[in-house]
Amino acid sequence: MSSRFLVIDPSKDMTTIKGIFSVQRISLLQQIACHPGINVNELAEIAKLPQSSVSSHLKVLEKAGLIRTESRRARKGTQKVCFAVYDELVVTLQTAPEAIKDNAIEVAMPLGLYTNNAVTAPCGICSTEGIIGLLDVPETFMDPERMKTNLLWFTSGYVEYQFPNNAKLRGDKIESVEVLMEVSSEVPGTMANWPSDIVVSINGVELGVWTSPGDFGDRRGTYTPSWWKLKGSQYGMLKTWSVGPNGTFVDGHQISEISSTDLELDEHRSIRLRVEVKADGKHPGGINIFGRGFGNYDQDIILRLKTVSA
Repeated sequence: MSSRFLVIDPSKDMTTIKGIFSVQRISLLQQIACHPGINVNELAEIAKLPQSSVSSHLKVLEKAGLIRTESRRARKGTQKVCFAVYDELVVTLQTAPEAIKDNAIEVAMPLGLYTNNAVTAPCGICSTEGIIGLLDVPETFMDPERMKTNLLWFTSGYVEYQFPNNAKLRGDKIESVEVLMEVSSEVPGTMANWPSDIVVSINGVELGVWTSPGDFGDRRGTYTPSWWKLKGSQYGMLKTWSVGPNGTFVDGHQISEISSTDLELDEHRSIRLRVEVKADGKHPGGINIFGRGFGNYDQDIILRLKTVSA
């Protein structure tokens, strides 16, 4: 399975630097990376720190984009569990370290640049400035203004993106591929317990099902604009689909035996990515996809290729 890394430019990424500028936060981050899904009480016990101090550190790490948190049911109420967004942090004084430039290619796809779609209502698209077209009208997804989309949602169906296969242009072979995006379920309003089966496909091959636990609106998303109503979906979960020689994983948990060789990545000049909710799935709970300017992570859909010299 390929590593999820972050290249940190200390002259620009001050929020990230602040996140790791603490021995205690680094220790907590290491524990979270080693124990995905660890809860706050367990972290406090391991670190021998008050729970209030751990919670404060976690807020800094989450703001820096280094961890993500989820609320899960516990015996009494809910508990917050933590996941590391990256496996490796690379602080560089250059534009990018050669080792990373040599074996990885990353492309960020703006949310509105989908090349195909077939969605059902309730559905909609919007930019950071306002709603685009008409709500709950699937035809709006073909509005020319869709290029400005920063948030989209639908009940069932799919959107499809076409990424350039820059590894083929370089003459390198692809060892693994990763897809990163912030997603949640979709229900009118919000509901934390609203499961939805989300299917990601690459080059027409379904990677497997990941079930989103809910549609989150307990607080405003970090980047969600102020005009967006608090009763609407506020943020999602940053998920990483990884396909390598040993199968397909979501955040390190295997969901299928589909391997990178099954995708025929080296055969095509482009890589087709489809994000789908099947109407006949076990949990057809819709989807929100958050792009730049919405949710908790200010990013587009990211495709990352790990390559080896041919």
